Amino acid sequence: MAEKHQHDRSEARRLALQVLYQAEILETDPATIIEEGRLVDETQLLGNYARRLIEGATADQEAIDAELVEASENWALDRMPVVDRSLLRMAAYEMRSVDEVPISVSINEAVNLAKEFGGEDSPRFVNGILGRIATKLEEEAHE
Repeated sequence: MAEKHQHDRSEARRLALQVLYQAEILETDPATIIEEGRLVDETQLLGNYARRLIEGATADQEAIDAELVEASENWALDRMPVVDRSLLRMAAYEMRSVDEVPISVSINEAVNLAKEFGGEDSPRFVNGILGRIATKLEEEAHE
């Protein structure tokens, strides 16, 4: 049962990434992508967890972006590939706001998506930035 739940969340992350990516490429709101049914794989239903990731990453985008710039050692967001930026926003939201998912799982899932959708350097880049965010979250938890 836990394996199916994990697979469902993995698929939700994949779909959420696709929506966030498409929204950025089309310069529109993710809600528009959802409403218009522009998912890459239209046989997939957008479940509650995918919606939670999309809505959370979008609502908190300004704070998440500031955190990403800091963690990426002042790499400008617009220099990052769109897929990496979308993935980092989603994973940073999940790490900070979804208590039932361990941070290590969020990072691992993001790295796997980077391997699938990103460029050659994406997995290492994503892992490094999310690792720095994880360290910061751990420090905040011990304050």
